[in-house]
Parts: sequence; structure tokens; C-alpha cells
Amino acid sequence: MHRSRLAGFIIDCQTADLESAAGFWSQALGLPLQGDASTDPGYRLLQNAPGDLHVEVQQVQHPSRVHLDIESDDIEAEARRLETLGAKRVSTVRTWIVMEAPTGQRFCIVQPQSARFASDANRWD
Repeated sequence: MHRSRLAGFIIDCQTADLESAAGFWSQALGLPLQGDASTDPGYRLLQNAPGDLHVEVQQVQHPSRVHLDIESDDIEAEARRLETLGAKRVSTVRTWIVMEAPTGQRFCIVQPQSARFASDANRWD
């Protein structure tokens, strides 16, 4: 048995200026930036997203897009569950797995991010 749920959205920006990109999305969404870029270069977290969602701006080399993260207390079990639904593994990065849906969208399976994970996550047997 493991649990998973939607963790949030990652705004992938193909840019040399992450601070400007993060500033735009912060203002566009009305969500303040958390901390500074020194915490984890290449990423800027936005605060106070609705529903305890994790929203961040990420500097990438591929074309800009938005992807979602699914948080799970057993990343490998969640990857296998999603593979049975037709998803494919693309790669493993640090502690997460990049997957591709049967419809072509990329998404990541990550460790639990939200404070409400234990109470809100789906249970899979």
C-alpha cells in the first residue's frame, strides 16, 4: 500500500534570467516568492498557492512548458502503478522520477511536499 496526490505545478522556463521569470509568475499569479535563488539554484518557490499546492518556477534547457508533480510516499510503487495505466518512465533525476503520460505530457513523481499529504493523499493497494 502506498499513497499519492497532486503536489503542484512547475513552470519550466527556458531562460538565462530565472529571477525575471520568477518575478513575472509571482506577479501574474499573485503569489510571493519564497526566499532567494541561493537555496536551490535553478528553482524559485512561490508561496501561498491555493489548496496547499506546491508551485515553483524552474530554469530548464528544454522549451518552456508547465508540468505537474505527483507526490508519493513510495515513488517506485507509484511509478509502477502509473505504468500499468500506460505511462512511461523517461528518467530519474535526484530523488524523483520523470514520467510521460500516454497522451505525451511529462510529469514527475516526487517525495511528499505538502503538510496535508498524510490526510489528503489517495491510498493505493
